[in-house]
Amino acid sequence: MLTGTRGILVMAALFAIAPWAGLYPVFLMKVLCFALFACAFNLLIGFGGLLSFGHAMFLGTAGYVSAHAAKEWGLPPEVAILAGTAASAVLGAVTGLIAIRRQGIYFAMITLAMAQMIYFFCLQSPHTHGEDGIQAVPRGKLFGVLDLAQPLVMYYVVLAIFLAGFAVIYRAIHSPFGQVLKAIRENEPRAISLGYDADRYKLLAFVLSATLSGLAGATKAIVFQLASLTDVHWTMSGEVVLMVLLGGMGTIFGPVVGALVIITLENYLAPFGQWVTIITGLIFVVCVLAFRRGIVGELAAWLERRRA
Repeated sequence: MLTGTRGILVMAALFAIAPWAGLYPVFLMKVLCFALFACAFNLLIGFGGLLSFGHAMFLGTAGYVSAHAAKEWGLPPEVAILAGTAASAVLGAVTGLIAIRRQGIYFAMITLAMAQMIYFFCLQSPHTHGEDGIQAVPRGKLFGVLDLAQPLVMYYVVLAIFLAGFAVIYRAIHSPFGQVLKAIRENEPRAISLGYDADRYKLLAFVLSATLSGLAGATKAIVFQLASLTDVHWTMSGEVVLMVLLGGMGTIFGPVVGALVIITLENYLAPFGQWVTIITGLIFVVCVLAFRRGIVGELAAWLERRRA
């Protein structure tokens, strides 16, 4: 099975030629945004062992800040995206300092409570326009040169952002920081006894995950020219958990596969209306029962058995 640099190059090549294979660029951009979001969440739960039920607040907050900066302040898209990403990084630091003091279900509930606070703030704030959201966000020109109104130009910019975020996650996982993070996940008391400051490592992982989730949300707001309550709702936090578990928690490419599967299902099952949630749920139950390690995890295990 392709791993490491070769796997990343193959994935990049497949996404690069996808629009020329007849796939709709807007659909692909949605997949890429959610794939980055899922990868960022996987860094936290798959390698840090921290289950957050409120990760949508980083996606949505960055989306609102980016959309407001582009529309109301007239900032260029690259600055608007950076502003949204920075806002999520700050929010991640504040939330992390509060939540990281607890473990397990208590950590998850604190993140959920913080996410609900952000949701109600976005609902009531005049800057977010309530249930209407921020609409007609201008895409503008990247660095004053690349016209993002062109679908293919926008697509390759999103692809570059996704690959950059993916590379950061890959490097973090395979660095000494990532190894310590996995050691804390497996046996935190032992990692502490070896002299590692577990809380500091978990906080760094939380902030990095929040920042990259914000990058996905800020990019998504520019792509779809919209920032809405959907991205800060608790169901979005549940959806990213679903993507990671379905693709393969703790794997490199699992979240990308999970995001692709979920977004594809939502896209092609759209005519069923509200039944989409039920159908997706049933598919998820079947996949969890049949593929306990996720699609990529089971595929990797099968290939290992074949080699043995």
